[in-house]
Amino acid sequence: MSAPSTVVQATARDGAMDAGIVNAMTVDVEDYFQVQAFAGTVARRDWDRFPSRVEANTDRLLETFAASGARATFFTLGWVARRHPALIRRIVAGGHELASHGWDHTRADAQDPAAFRADVSRARAVLEDAGGVCVRGYRAATFSIGARNLWAFRVLEEAGYRYSSSINPIRHDLYGMPDAPRVPFRPGGGMVWEFPMTTVRAFGRNWPCAGGGYFRLLPDALYRAGLRRVNARDGWPAIFYLHPWEIDPDQPRIAGVRWKSRLRHYTNLDRMLPALCGVLRAAHWDRMDRVFAPQLADPGRGDA
Repeated sequence: MSAPSTVVQATARDGAMDAGIVNAMTVDVEDYFQVQAFAGTVARRDWDRFPSRVEANTDRLLETFAASGARATFFTLGWVARRHPALIRRIVAGGHELASHGWDHTRADAQDPAAFRADVSRARAVLEDAGGVCVRGYRAATFSIGARNLWAFRVLEEAGYRYSSSINPIRHDLYGMPDAPRVPFRPGGGMVWEFPMTTVRAFGRNWPCAGGGYFRLLPDALYRAGLRRVNARDGWPAIFYLHPWEIDPDQPRIAGVRWKSRLRHYTNLDRMLPALCGVLRAAHWDRMDRVFAPQLADPGRGDA
C-alpha cells in the first residue's frame, strides 16, 4: 500500500519538550458484545438480548478522568446514544468532547459510499440531539479506513465532520495502512483532517503506541517509553484509546469465540484500570479538539 498521493501534513513543533506536550485521551464507547472480535459470533439483531454494561463502565471512566483532571474525546456509537441519552449528557457535562464512532460498529470498508454516508449522518444526528453539542470528530469501527476507501474522507466532509482518527499506520490482520503518514494530514484535497493513531518508528517499520489491546498485552513500561519517544523525539502529541469494556473484568463471557479473539478481548482486563491511572499520571491529557486545535483552526483545503 502507498500513502495518499495528496496530503497536507502539519509540521512538528520545534523544540517541544516532553513535559510541555498535551496528549489526546480517547474512548471508543461501545459495549462488550459489539466488538469486531465477536462479529462472527454475535449478530447485531441479538444485541438487545445481552445485558448492557456500557453505561456503568463509561461512568467509571468519567469518574477516573474527573479524579485526575483529564478530559477526553468519547467516540460514541449512535446505537449507544439512542439507548443511553443520559450517559451522553453526562459525558458532555463532564467537559469532554462528544464524537462519533458510527452507528452500529459496521466497518467503513464494508460499506459503499451511500451506506457510509447514511451511517455517519445518522450517528451524528442522534449524538447531537442527545448531547446538545456539535459533533465534529469521527473514528471508524476497527480503524477501517485505509488505502482502499479514502473516498470516506469526502463523505465525512459532506456529512459535516471536521476530523477523523480512523487510520492506524501499522500492519495488522484486521486493519492498518502502514504507509500512511504518522502525523496529522488532510487526504485527497479535502478539509477533513486525519489524526492517525500513534506509532513509534523503529527498525524500518511502525510499531503501535496508542493503547487498546496492545496496551493490555504488553508491559506498561514499554508504552511509557514509546510515549516519551513520540513526545520528545518526534515532538508530537500522542493519541491513547481504550474501550469501556476494557476496565470490566466481570463482563459476561461470550461462548463460541475463537481462541485468538478470546486472547485479544479478555487478557489483562483486571489490570487495565490501574494501568490507565498510571498513564494519566505519566503525561498531560486533553480532548482531541483542543490538542489538535491548530489544525482544526486552519480553514484551507488539502492539495488538489
